[in-house]
Amino acid sequence: MSEQKSTKKHADTSKAPRTAPTMASMAAAIHAAKVRSSEKTGAKTGEKTVAKTAENNAVNNGAPKKGAQKNNADRKNSSRGASERNSNASHSNRRGGGNNRARKQGNQQGGTQGNQQGGTQGNQQGGTQGNQQGGNQQNRPAPRRYEPLIPEVITYPEELPVSERREDIMNAIRDNQVVIIAGETGSGKTTQIPKMCLDLGLGAKGLIGHTQPRRLAARSVAERIAEELGQKIGETVGYQVRFTSEVGEHSAIKLMTDGILLAEIQNDKLLRRYSTLIIDEAHERSLNIDFILGYLKRILPQRPDLKVIITSATIDPERFARHFSPSYVPGKGIVDENLSAEEREIAEAILPDDAPPIIEVSGRTYPVEIRYRPLDEEDYLSDDEIEDDHDPTDGILDAIKELSKEAPGDILIFFSGEREIRDAKDAIEAMVAKSPRLNYEVLPLYARLSLAEQHRVFSPGSRPRIVLATNVAETSLTVPGIKYVIDTGTARISRYSARTKVQRLPIERISQASANQRSGRCGRVSDGIAIRLYSEEDFNSRPEFTDPEILRTNLAAVILQMIAIGVVREPGDISRFPFVQPPASRAINDGVNLLRELGALTERPRGPRKGRGNSATLTAIGRAMAAFPVDPRLARMIIEGGRRNCAKEMMVLAAALTIQDPRERPADVRAEADAMHARFIDDTSDFSSFLLLWDYINEQQAALSSSQLRKMCHREYINYLRIREWQDLFAQLREMGRTANIHASGGRDINASAHEIDIHKSLLSGLLSHVGVKEEREKDSKGRNRGPREYLGARGTKFAIFPGSGLFKKSPDWVLSAELVETSRLWARTNASIDPQWIEEIGKHLISVQYSEPHWSLSSGAAVAYAKGTLFGLTIYAERPVQYARVDAAAARELFIQSALVEGQWHTQHKFYLRNQRALAEVEELEARLRRRDLRVDDSVLFAFYDARIPAHVTDVRAFDKWWKQARLEDDNYLDFNPEKLINEEAADYDDSQFPRQWVQRTDSGELTLDLRYEYAPTAGIGGARTDAAKRDGVAVQVPILFLNQLSPEPFRWQIPGLRHELVTALIKSLPKAIRRNFVPAPDVARAACAALEEDYSPATDELLPSLALVLRRLRGVVVEPEAFNWDAVPEHLKMGFQVRNARNKILGEGKDLRALQQQLHKEIRSALADSLGASDDTMAKMVALAQGGSGNSGSSAASTKNGVKNAQGGTAQTAQPTDAHGSQVREISGLTEFPADLFPNGEIPRKVQRIIATQAVNGYPALVDEETSVGLRIFPTEAEQLHAQRRGIIRLLQLQVPSPVRYVSEHLSHKEKIVFTQNPHGSIDELIRDCTVAALDHLVPHTPIFTHAEYSELYEHVRAELIETVFDVTKLVAEILSEATALKKAIKKATSLTTMHAVSDVKAQMENLVYPGFVAQTGYDQLVHIPRYLKAAQVRLTKLGPNLHRDNQLMLTVQDLEDSYDNAVKSLPAGTIVPDALRRVNWMIEELRVSFFAQELGTAYTVSEKRIAKAQREALDAIKR
Repeated sequence: MSEQKSTKKHADTSKAPRTAPTMASMAAAIHAAKVRSSEKTGAKTGEKTVAKTAENNAVNNGAPKKGAQKNNADRKNSSRGASERNSNASHSNRRGGGNNRARKQGNQQGGTQGNQQGGTQGNQQGGTQGNQQGGNQQNRPAPRRYEPLIPEVITYPEELPVSERREDIMNAIRDNQVVIIAGETGSGKTTQIPKMCLDLGLGAKGLIGHTQPRRLAARSVAERIAEELGQKIGETVGYQVRFTSEVGEHSAIKLMTDGILLAEIQNDKLLRRYSTLIIDEAHERSLNIDFILGYLKRILPQRPDLKVIITSATIDPERFARHFSPSYVPGKGIVDENLSAEEREIAEAILPDDAPPIIEVSGRTYPVEIRYRPLDEEDYLSDDEIEDDHDPTDGILDAIKELSKEAPGDILIFFSGEREIRDAKDAIEAMVAKSPRLNYEVLPLYARLSLAEQHRVFSPGSRPRIVLATNVAETSLTVPGIKYVIDTGTARISRYSARTKVQRLPIERISQASANQRSGRCGRVSDGIAIRLYSEEDFNSRPEFTDPEILRTNLAAVILQMIAIGVVREPGDISRFPFVQPPASRAINDGVNLLRELGALTERPRGPRKGRGNSATLTAIGRAMAAFPVDPRLARMIIEGGRRNCAKEMMVLAAALTIQDPRERPADVRAEADAMHARFIDDTSDFSSFLLLWDYINEQQAALSSSQLRKMCHREYINYLRIREWQDLFAQLREMGRTANIHASGGRDINASAHEIDIHKSLLSGLLSHVGVKEEREKDSKGRNRGPREYLGARGTKFAIFPGSGLFKKSPDWVLSAELVETSRLWARTNASIDPQWIEEIGKHLISVQYSEPHWSLSSGAAVAYAKGTLFGLTIYAERPVQYARVDAAAARELFIQSALVEGQWHTQHKFYLRNQRALAEVEELEARLRRRDLRVDDSVLFAFYDARIPAHVTDVRAFDKWWKQARLEDDNYLDFNPEKLINEEAADYDDSQFPRQWVQRTDSGELTLDLRYEYAPTAGIGGARTDAAKRDGVAVQVPILFLNQLSPEPFRWQIPGLRHELVTALIKSLPKAIRRNFVPAPDVARAACAALEEDYSPATDELLPSLALVLRRLRGVVVEPEAFNWDAVPEHLKMGFQVRNARNKILGEGKDLRALQQQLHKEIRSALADSLGASDDTMAKMVALAQGGSGNSGSSAASTKNGVKNAQGGTAQTAQPTDAHGSQVREISGLTEFPADLFPNGEIPRKVQRIIATQAVNGYPALVDEETSVGLRIFPTEAEQLHAQRRGIIRLLQLQVPSPVRYVSEHLSHKEKIVFTQNPHGSIDELIRDCTVAALDHLVPHTPIFTHAEYSELYEHVRAELIETVFDVTKLVAEILSEATALKKAIKKATSLTTMHAVSDVKAQMENLVYPGFVAQTGYDQLVHIPRYLKAAQVRLTKLGPNLHRDNQLMLTVQDLEDSYDNAVKSLPAGTIVPDALRRVNWMIEELRVSFFAQELGTAYTVSEKRIAKAQREALDAIKR
C-alpha cells in the first residue's frame, strides 16, 4: 500500500502530489517500462535464477528461440494492408531478428520488448551497450518466442454475477473487436474476464494485457487470478509495475498499471505483443486512460486482430461505445448540422449503428441497502439522540451507533482528508472507550501512513474494525471483510486552475458514480448497508460522473510525450487526437505555455500550414526532457543540472520529488519522529534536507548490512522501501541521462555543499512559476504584525509556507517551491530560500520588462528609464535605471537635446554651451524684470536648432563629446546661438529703462547701492498655498547683513518705476468704496497720480502713502487720509522684497517686512558687525565683494562693486579700520575679571566705534556683558542694547570684585528672618542672600552706565561701603515677601471647593511667577517693595471668592488675556534680544491691575487700566521696531 502511486480522480488530501498530476500519471508511468532492474517481492529459487540467466546469455549470443521467425512473419502479415501508419512508425524498434536496422540515438532506450518485460537487468534496456549503438546485426539479441502456459481447466465462481453472463460476454468478445462491459462493484468482472479471454484462446495469440490504475491493485488482482487458476505469480499470470516485473516466460495474462502500457507505446507503436487489452476501471478517466483509449481508437484499424475490452463498475457505457464507433467523430459527422442545440444533444445521445456492444452485468454478490442520513435532517433520530450541534463528526458517530445494532461486521468510512480522519479517529475512540458494547478497533488508511500501519488494515484482526479511509479505498482496491460503508459525500478533487496555473485540491461533493463506487465496497462478504450522510435529493442533484482528469489537470507532460513519441506532430494536433473527451483549447494552451516556459518548445511558431494553426516543435531541451520519465519541470531541472555540473544532485532531487517522502511521521509517535528527522532540516532549503538524508543513507548503507539498514530505518522512522525506490529511480534517471548526454558517474555519492547555488539555480529552471516574495504584513496599534505570513506568487497567487517545511518559521524574503497545492489555503511545500537575481539569470527569456518614466539623468549624462521586470505578473525588480537609448534611441536623443541642451540640465565646460546659457540667462532676466513671458523664443525653436545640427547617433553626453571633439575643429561656433534670434520678433519693442538692476538708498552716512533681483512667478501652489517661487514673486533687494540695520522700510514702499503705476492702482482699489468711487477708472487716475508723484515727491525724502493722499486730493478734490489705504490688500509682488545675505552670499533671511527681518536677524547682525569691525583689511575687502558683487544678478555685479570699493576718505582702500574717537582699535574679548582700562586710551570704553565699508559708515557700540563667572566686551548694533548690557556687566564685575557679604549677613539675620528664610525657593539661605546681594548691587549702581575707569573706581568704593547695609535692606523686604508667600500657600490649601478651582489655580500661578529661585535679582530692588502687596492682594482675593465668584471669573479672564498678549509680545522678540524696560513694565502693570480688580482696598502704585496696559505694550513694541 505504501508504494501505491495514485492516478485516481480524487486526490488524497493527506498526500498532495509532489509535483503536477501529469507527472504522477503519464510522465512517471513512461519510466516504468524502462527500468533496468526490479526487486522481486517473492524469493526465487536458485535453480530458476540459474536457468533464467543461462537463457538470457543464449539470447545475448544471438541464438534465436523457437518460433521467433514465425512470430515475425505473423506480425508482418498482421500489418499487411494497413495503408497509412503513424508518421513515426518507421522509427519504432521492431523485434524481427535479421531485418532490424541499427537503432538511432533517440531509440537507444527501447531494446526488444520481450527483454524489456521479463529479461534480466542487463537486457531490460535493450541488450548490451554495443547493441544500443547499432553494432553488427549478428550480435543483436533475437526476440523471445511467445510460448504461453494455458491451464487446461478454467473455472468460474458461480456466486459471481459475471459468471452468469459468461456466454454472452465470451460471444461478444469473439464477434467484436471492442466490447464495453458495465458491471456493478463486486460483480467479479476484474478477475473473471481475463480467464474468459484465455478460454477464447486469445492467450495463445499474444499477451492478454490487463491495466489497473494503481500498482497495489495490479499486484492484488494478479495474485487473485493466479490463486483461482491454482498457480503462482509469474506462471500464467504475471504483473508489472514500476520497479517490479513478475511476468514470466510463459505468462499469458499480464496485469500492469496503465502507465506501463503507455510506456510500451514508445517502442511498440501497434502493441503487437498483445492480442487483447482489458482497460479496467475506465470510469476513473485518468489522463493515462483517456490517452490509451484515444490511441487504441487510432490503431485499431491497423490491428484488426486486437481485442479491446473496456470495463468498469460505474461507467458511462454509451460514451465509450460512441468513442469506439468507426463512424463517430466528436462534434460532427453523425448529426445534422442544421439541428438546434437541443435537437443536436438528443441526436448525439443516440448510439451509431456501428458502435461496439454494451454488456451490463447487474447485481452484486450480496445486496447493499442504501440509507440516507442527511446531517441537516434529524427526524430519523430519537428524541434523546438529537443534539444541538450536529456536525459531520456527530453524524458519523450516530451512523456507527446505528450500524452497531445490525449484524457484526467491519465498517469502512470515507473522508476527504487526513485531518478529518484524525479528528474522527479521536472522536470514535472516545465513544468506543465510553461504551463497552462498541468493541471496535479503529484503523486509518491513507497514502502517508507507514507500511506497517497500512498492512494492519489488510491483516486479519481479533475485533470488528472501523477503517477510516480517504478515497484511496474507493476503486478496485478491496479492503477485506467490509460489511458496512459510511459515505460522508465529499472528497478532495484535484483541479488545475487555469487562472493561477496551480493544482488545487478543494473539497467537493462527489459524483453519483463515486458514491456508487463507495457503496460498492460493502456487500462482498454478506448483505451490506451503505449509509450516506446526505439526502437522496442531494444525491440525485449531483453530477453523474466526475470530470475526467484530462479536463482538470495540466497537459504539459501529455503534450511533450505525445510529440516525442510521434503520436502528434505538434501541439495543434492534440485537439484532433481522438480523446474520449477532448480537452479544452485553453488547457492545451496552458500546457504548451508551460513547455515554452521550460524551453521545451520553440518560442516562435513556424509558418502556418494548410488546415493547421500555428505549430511549435521540440527544442534540444525538449527532446532531452522527453527522455526522462518524470514531470517536465523535474526533467528541466536535471538538464540544467547537467549544464551546471550538478546533474547527480538534481537526479537525486528529481527522484525524491517523484516518490513519497521517505521520512515517516506515525501519528502516535509524531514528536519522536520529528526529533529523529531534525538533523536533516536545513532552514534555508527543504531540497537540501533531501540531499542530507541521501548522504546519511549512503553512509549507513556502506557501514551496515542490509538487515541492519532495515532496522536502522525502522528505528529512525525512515521508510526502507521508499529509500530503495528512491535509489532505484535515481539509477534509472542516471541511465536515462546518458541519452541526453548528461553523465552522472561515480556511484551514489554527491557533493551538495560544493554546488549549493548551482543546485538551486537548476531547481529554479523548472520552477520559475513557483517563486514568491514575502508580503509586508499590516501593523496593529502596538506595532505588532497582523494577519498571516503570505507570499505573493506568479499570476497574482498568494500562498503560505507549509508548516512542515524547514522554512516555516524563518520566512525568507524570496522562496522557491516545488509544488503549490490548495487545500484549506494555498500551501507551498518543499521550499528553498533564493536570491531574486537568480530568477533574472535563469528566467531571462520569460521576464517581461516594462519601461516607464523616461527622463534625463544629470548624473549619468544620458536619458534613463526605469525598468520593471515581471515574471508572470510577479515583480522581480522595479525602478531599475537603464539607458533609454537601448530601448528607443530616437526618444533618448530627443531627451538629450531637450533636457541637456535646451533646458540646461548638464554640467559641462563646453564653451559653446556656456555662451548659449549666458545668452539665455540674459533674455530670461529681461523677462523677469519686465514681468513678461513672451520675449524668449519657445523651446521648440532651440530644439530645432540643435536637432538640425547634431547627428542622429548622438543620444547622450558621451556620444556628444566624441562627436563634438571632431566637429569643433571645423567650426567652434557651429552650435552657438544668435542672441538676436533668441527674442521673439513680435515682442522686440520693449523698454527696460523703468526696471533698474540696482537700488540706491540714502542713509545717514551717504548713499548705499544695492542689487535688485527680479522673480516672475505669479502662480500659487496647490490648494492656494503659495510656493517658494511664488513668495519671491516681484522685486527683491539684495541686502548685505552688515547694512541691514541701517535701512528704513519707507523708501522701499515706492517700488521701482516700472511697477509704480500698478502699485498706485492697487492702492486706489484698496480704498473704502465710499472713497474709491471718486477715483475711477483707477488705472487712469493712477497714471496721473504717478506723474504728479514723480514731479513733486522723492522716495528718498517723502513717504508714499501721505504723498499719494495729497496727490489724489489735488486731482479730484477728495480728502483721502493716509490711513484709508489698505496696504495688506496690495498684491505681494508689488511689495518690495528683501534677501539678506552674509559674507559668503548665503541667504540668511528673506521676506517683505524689513523690520521683521531686522528683528529676526538681530543675532546675526551683531555677529556680522563684530566680525567686520575686528576683521583685517584683506578679509573685509573679500566680505564686501561677496556681499555686493555676488548676489547673483547678472550684469550688475561689476557695477555695484566698482561703486562700492572706494571709501569716502582715500579712494584706494575698500575699508577703513574700526576705531573709536581716539583712533584705537576695538575687538571683542571674554573672560575679564576687572575693568579693561589698559585696552583703551585713558581707560575709557568707547561709546561708539565706526568703520567705513563700501562708502557706508558701519557703527558699533561696545559694552561689557555679563558672562556669569566673568565679563566680556561685545559690540552691539544699537546704543540701547549697549546701555542695557553695560549696566549688567558693571554689576557682574562688582559682584566679582567686591568681597562677598553672604557670610556676614547670614550670621547677623534676625531670628524671625532666619525662620522665614528657611521657606525660600532657592534651596539654601546662602543662595538667597547671594540673590539679595545682586539686587543690592542693582540698587547701588546708577542707571546711567559707567564707561571710564575713574568712574568705575569711584563706584567700587561706594558699593564696598554701602553694600552690607543695602543687602540688609533687601533681606528685610525679602523676609516680608516670604512671609506673605507662606500665608498665601496656607490660604490656597484651605480653598478646596471645586467651584473655586479655577480661581485658586490662577492665584497659585501668580505666586509662582512672583516668588521663584532667583526672583530677588530678577525683580530688582525698585520693584521688590511692591511684591508683598501683590501677595497680600491674592490672599484678599481668596477670601472674597464665595459671594463674588462670577465677577472673579470675569476679571480673571480679562487678566489672563492681557498676560497672554504680553507673553506673545515677548516671544515675538528675536532670539537673544534683551527685553526692554518699557515692555517689562507692562508685566508689573498687569500685577497692579490684579490689585485693582481683586483687592482695591490695598491701593495701586499708579493709575492702571486695560487700555493703559494695551497702549503701553503697543508703544513698547513700536519702539523696538523703530
